Amino acid sequence: MIQNVFSHPEADSRLCVPYTVTDAQAQAFQHDGHVLLRGVCSPEEIAEFRPVINAATERFKTEIRPMEERDTYGKAFLQIMNLWERDLEVRKFVLASRFAGIAARLLGVPSVRLYHDQALYKEPHGGHTPWHQDQYYWPLDTQGTQTLTMWMPLVDVSLDMGALTFASGTHIDGFMGHIKISDESEAVFESHVKEKGFPIAQQAMKAGDATFHSGWTLHCAPGNASDTMREVMTIIYFADGIKVLEPDNQNRVDDLNTWLPGAKPGEPAASPLNPVLYKVG
Repeated sequence: MIQNVFSHPEADSRLCVPYTVTDAQAQAFQHDGHVLLRGVCSPEEIAEFRPVINAATERFKTEIRPMEERDTYGKAFLQIMNLWERDLEVRKFVLASRFAGIAARLLGVPSVRLYHDQALYKEPHGGHTPWHQDQYYWPLDTQGTQTLTMWMPLVDVSLDMGALTFASGTHIDGFMGHIKISDESEAVFESHVKEKGFPIAQQAMKAGDATFHSGWTLHCAPGNASDTMREVMTIIYFADGIKVLEPDNQNRVDDLNTWLPGAKPGEPAASPLNPVLYKVG
């Protein structure tokens, strides 16, 4: 039976050609809370969109302080959010159904929405990214695996450039406390990972490869010991139908106002900034 698949009309049609996720890969995501998929974008696609994303990142970045004047969070990366709103060419990339289709397959749902995108560029000799849970920031009412982030490097990322590092299986425990990315989160979660003996996963990646990780999966990244910028584009998805959570920390209050404008706790998370990017049927 042929199923109708919705693709956003503003997405690049070439990036709406689907990527096949195997049963083993989907099962690995559910078991470990993360999975690495090779070649999600081709070298030709990266060659086209990397300059676009780089240009937008440079245009909209706000961090100008010298590295030595920043705190741990500021040293970790340059973070520029929702480029899809501000740059029409980046929009064609972010709204692509290929990526959203992978997200839906891994989550085991028929439809996903965009939460937001963010460029995460770790500067040469930039600092480490402390252990943290993404969903601490998100006012989305879910205790299971219904949110995830795609993390795609635009350049080859060796282990010494700040490769993403996961504690496999930590998503099963769900919420682990109101701890934002900080020296505190590094200390608390590193101790937790060691005490519980969670396996650590870290791999070098080629440009166009992508990891997908659950909103609850503990992850971190070492500093960038190289002379090369670690250029990464991320896109966050959630299962269509999730409701807005009553914010229980200030970061979730800020996220609600920024990424879910007009949405109320208890209502479906479906503001104009959260379009459906993939839907079957």
